[in-house]
Amino acid sequence: MDCPQVAMFSFSFSITNSLFWDSYKDSLSNYFLILNKLEHWNSITSPIILWYKAWEKFILIWALYSSFFTPLEFGFFRGLPKNLFLLDIAGQVAFLVDIFLQFFVAYRDSHSYKMVYKRTPVALRYLKSHFIFDLLGCLPWDIIYKAVGEREEVRYLLWIRLTRVRKVTKFFQGMEKDIRINYLFTRIIKLIAVEIYCTHTAACIFYYLATTLPEEKEGYTWIGSLKLGDYSYSHFREIDLWKRYTTSMYFAIVTMATVGYGDIHAVNLREMIFIMIYVSFDMILGAYLIGNMTALIVKGSKTERYRDKMTDLIKYMNRNKLGRDLRNQIKGHLRLQYESSYTEASVLQDIPISIRAKISQTLYKSYVENVILFNGCSSEFINQIVTRVHEEFFLPGEVIMEQGNVVDQLYFVCHEDTVSNLKPNDLFGEISILCNIPQPYTVRVCELCRLLRIDKQSFSNILEIYFHDGRKILTNLLEVIRLKPICLRVGLLDTFSFLCAHFNVIICDRGKSLIFG
Repeated sequence: MDCPQVAMFSFSFSITNSLFWDSYKDSLSNYFLILNKLEHWNSITSPIILWYKAWEKFILIWALYSSFFTPLEFGFFRGLPKNLFLLDIAGQVAFLVDIFLQFFVAYRDSHSYKMVYKRTPVALRYLKSHFIFDLLGCLPWDIIYKAVGEREEVRYLLWIRLTRVRKVTKFFQGMEKDIRINYLFTRIIKLIAVEIYCTHTAACIFYYLATTLPEEKEGYTWIGSLKLGDYSYSHFREIDLWKRYTTSMYFAIVTMATVGYGDIHAVNLREMIFIMIYVSFDMILGAYLIGNMTALIVKGSKTERYRDKMTDLIKYMNRNKLGRDLRNQIKGHLRLQYESSYTEASVLQDIPISIRAKISQTLYKSYVENVILFNGCSSEFINQIVTRVHEEFFLPGEVIMEQGNVVDQLYFVCHEDTVSNLKPNDLFGEISILCNIPQPYTVRVCELCRLLRIDKQSFSNILEIYFHDGRKILTNLLEVIRLKPICLRVGLLDTFSFLCAHFNVIICDRGKSLIFG
């Protein structure tokens, strides 16, 4: 059993003996080196490499600029001046490059939480999501506006560029999860940014409504009729841009706060309609801001619980001086639990056991009933196994079972791909549990994977009740051993023969139980 052998399941498992893996470091860095080579071969880039993370920071700056400037261009400019036009073209070129890169950047599947490095799924995902909006946002709408005779309808398409706000939102989400940054500070900055951006957008729309009337009717607009002291805003188009913008922001903020000084107010019907819509939106925005501030005081958000738990874990790891590899695994599991929410036991705890059993059968029965070890077993036995399994995720680099250790868990493979020796409907740990011997090989994760687990005690309890199925399992175990790699097969067959010669399988008519030994 000491000969080296590797068996891989969907690039998810590597099964070897201890001597083989002693030549490698037990760290995730080795995995990522191999992964980067695979990415190079497939022309798909990992989103965690340094150059792409630097690009994300670069494109974030342009997203901030575009999100702020788009409402400003819509409201205050009908034809950009030369300096702003060149800056706008530079920004659109940067976003075109980003569109190209999105076809070659891997993504994490929301269901399996695995990184997808295949070119076709990566491209299709982007084409189905943001591609159309990103491409339309890169079009030179200022040039198109002038080319079609300054048709006002064309300028409305500028708002497509606001889809780039998602990059800013993603940045704030990353800040919230970063425990190096104070959570209260991050949330306050985010809430202030939301409020300022909403009032900025409203200010630009207020000014736009005023400019839609011809110059001879400027007095019938909120800004054209405005008079503050001895200063009149008649012929407001000739006033300095900064003063016009400041006045519009003042109007938007006063309206949002519903202060109602009376110095600025709607004059025509369109302005009244927009203010009604704006004030209605402000009530929702105010509820959002107050609710978030309350959550900061109560400390009940999922993100804050994750940050607190991560902080406690880091303190624990520092106090006990845990190794870097173990730190990465601990933090990776906590991050996986937060982002994927794969631990759903608490969600179902209030549901009756009978319904939970039906849920388990719906989700997991297909993985368990086709296992070779359970061929010929009754459906009742399969249902009992299914209702007692638990779903678990394992991160790359983790050792699930180590050669020579005592095993008390039986694992079922429920992976989508089928490549090598381990595939869907396979299992491991069964030889150690049924033959009552140490684990004959090591099981290591190479890629994020999903498994079903049942503990040895629960499995034994089921066997004691369904003793006839136990005989079939023992018969099927020989077939399982024959499917193992040849270097493991010889030793396991010797062990199995020894067990069959020296251990009796006794069916007690009185106790109706299955006894090994």
